Amino acid sequence: MSQIRRLGLNDAAALAAMNALFAREFGDEESYLSAPPGPDHVTALLANPQFIALVAEANGAMVGALAAYILPKFEQARSEIYIYDLAVAEAQRRRGIATALIDALRPIARTAGAWVIYVQADYVDPPAIALYTKLGVREDVLHFDIPVDPD
Repeated sequence: MSQIRRLGLNDAAALAAMNALFAREFGDEESYLSAPPGPDHVTALLANPQFIALVAEANGAMVGALAAYILPKFEQARSEIYIYDLAVAEAQRRRGIATALIDALRPIARTAGAWVIYVQADYVDPPAIALYTKLGVREDVLHFDIPVDPD
């Protein structure tokens, strides 16, 4: 059985381990490991109440992680929670860890005044689509990445 906990100010090493887990499980070392953030950035991020990092640990090892952001809304006095990344170690999948991470996010969302938690999934990831379909309502939308520097 895994334990879920939210990372805090003294969890820089756990945040680095979370990045390593994402790199391994997403097959994307370039994004997650090629330019690790410095200590000032990590400290600021872990101190930011709008950033949520949850980890699932079993037998002293990180077996899953979730990174999310609280997004205050302008049209009403409420927020949304955006799950940016969620991964479970391949050997630990199909054991309810992803669901447990999302369930641990729910009371944080409630406290933040959020009315919804949302997440994106790629069409090429049927297990993620099945998980999110089980937990929520599917909306088919288009996602666009707009470069900051259009050159």
